[in-house]
Amino acid sequence: MEDELFAAKYDNPDKNIDDCVTYILNWVQKSGCNGFCDDEIYGQAIHYYEEKDIEVGKPLNCQVSVNHHIELTEEEKAQARQEAIRQYQQEQMNKMRNRDTAKRTSQRTETEVHQPSLFDTL
Repeated sequence: MEDELFAAKYDNPDKNIDDCVTYILNWVQKSGCNGFCDDEIYGQAIHYYEEKDIEVGKPLNCQVSVNHHIELTEEEKAQARQEAIRQYQQEQMNKMRNRDTAKRTSQRTETEVHQPSLFDTL
């Protein structure tokens, strides 16, 4: 879903997404609230792009969490299961290969026999 009216303002060369995010984060910090709905954040993004002279504020070092419940389709669930199975199988194969390689190298060192050399007696 695309907002065609917003898309035209989004193309403004004087604005960029990094400053938009910084503006929104500073606005959130000033509000003192911990949670916002999507419409409030979207409204602030629109406000940033519509205003010609807007104070963005300083970049913040912060953590942002998004609490959305995502419903996967049955097809997506099946695909995720298959990917998890494939990844698990690959990990198990790698473990088996590493174990076999370790056994082979230890067997080689055990079977090496010290053969005397003519130069050892000198």
